[in-house]
Amino acid sequence: MTQLLTGPVARFIRRAVRFLLPVTCATCSSPLTDDPIPYFCSKCWSAIALHNPSRCPRCDYPFLSTAATSHSRHHLCLSCRQRLPSYTKAWTLYPYLPPLQDAIRLFKYGGKVSLAAPLARLIIDRLPPLESIHLIVPVPLHIDRLREREFNQSLLLADRIGRHLSIPVSCTDLVRISSAPAQTSLPREERLNNLRNAFRVIHPQSIADKRILLIDDVFTTGATVNQCAKALRKAGSGDVFPLTLCRTLDTSHVPDRILAERAHNRPGL
Repeated sequence: MTQLLTGPVARFIRRAVRFLLPVTCATCSSPLTDDPIPYFCSKCWSAIALHNPSRCPRCDYPFLSTAATSHSRHHLCLSCRQRLPSYTKAWTLYPYLPPLQDAIRLFKYGGKVSLAAPLARLIIDRLPPLESIHLIVPVPLHIDRLREREFNQSLLLADRIGRHLSIPVSCTDLVRISSAPAQTSLPREERLNNLRNAFRVIHPQSIADKRILLIDDVFTTGATVNQCAKALRKAGSGDVFPLTLCRTLDTSHVPDRILAERAHNRPGL
């Protein structure tokens, strides 16, 4: 059955459906034919690349140059040196740039839940070395946000990762109790303080001494995963390891071609 869904028959069906109901790529606007990823052409999707290999060993911040870790692979970024995170080690796999940026916006804000499978596959294909993980926990949404969105994007990703690794997923132990403003609406300094005491563990016995893989979609300042890790550790968990699909970048890390495209597409230009 899997071969049928991914083989020639599936490609023929997609081509036929898209001939009758034309769809264009969300990034380059080219017509889709038998491209397997919803809303994206194969050329754009294959352009998704990993961060450069030189990163902070604690928060996985990508350094501009490999020189940062060439003599000391334990060299921490400035943020981690100033305040060590509550989690043990974080992984952020891809830069938050198109086409992945476009896919996450469609998934998260456009309700295109069919993108959950290909986005989770991007994580599964590049899973870091994980040792003795007992439980997978998605970053929770506040109940008001969950009612508005009708799904938790982090849970949809965590569910697929858990099935791949055969590790249980918990969406009831860690909850968000504060409906603070969305992180995306705040400047960096306010983001760092916005989530203080926003998360609580309601079943401490369920996570006691367990090593936890914490799943989220986007790592920006790291405030969200850090506050989740702080709540989990305070409740008695073992090590907490955030794993996020992608990470926002400072403009110094963004390729010039992306900045040029953004300037070209900005309204009024």
